[in-house]
Amino acid sequence: PAGSHESLEAAVRSGADAVYLGATEFSARRNAENFDSRQLADAVKFCKIRGVRVYLALNILLSEKELYIAIEIARTACRAGIDAVIVQDLGLARLLHTALPELPIHASTQMSVHSPAALPALKSLGITQVVAAREMTASELKELCAAARELDMTVEVFVHGALCMSV
Repeated sequence: PAGSHESLEAAVRSGADAVYLGATEFSARRNAENFDSRQLADAVKFCKIRGVRVYLALNILLSEKELYIAIEIARTACRAGIDAVIVQDLGLARLLHTALPELPIHASTQMSVHSPAALPALKSLGITQVVAAREMTASELKELCAAARELDMTVEVFVHGALCMSV
C-alpha cells in the first residue's frame, strides 16, 4: 500500500514490483493522504519508469450518485496508465467493465470472495483477478485457485494486515 508519495517512493526504492494506492475519494484507506488526479499521474509515471505496476483502489461500497464520480476517477487513472482497479462494489465493477473495457478489474479482499461459486458471476462483470477473503484456509484457497484457473482468472492472497492479524 502507498498512502502518500513518501510511502510510494519508499516502497518502490525498497524493491516493490507493484503498489496499490487510493484516490482522494472512494478508498478504504481514507485516513491516508492518497492522491488527487495530478498526483496520481505523477505516481504512475514514477512507477512506470521503474517497472512497477500500479493498482488504484476504489474499494468501498458506493451510493448511486457516487458511482459516476468513481468511473471518472477510474477513467483519469486509466489515462495515466494504471495497471488495474481494485473494487468492492459490484455495481461499480459492472459499470467500469462497460465504460472502460480495456481496464483490468480486480475484486478487493473487502468483497469477501471465499467460494469458487462466486467466480463465474465475477468474471461476467469483467473481473480478471480476485483477492481472496482473508480468513480462508489453505485447502479452501487451493480449491478457489483451481476454479479460477479454469475461468482464466487469477487469485491474489492478502497475507498481512490489521484484520488478517485479528483473524
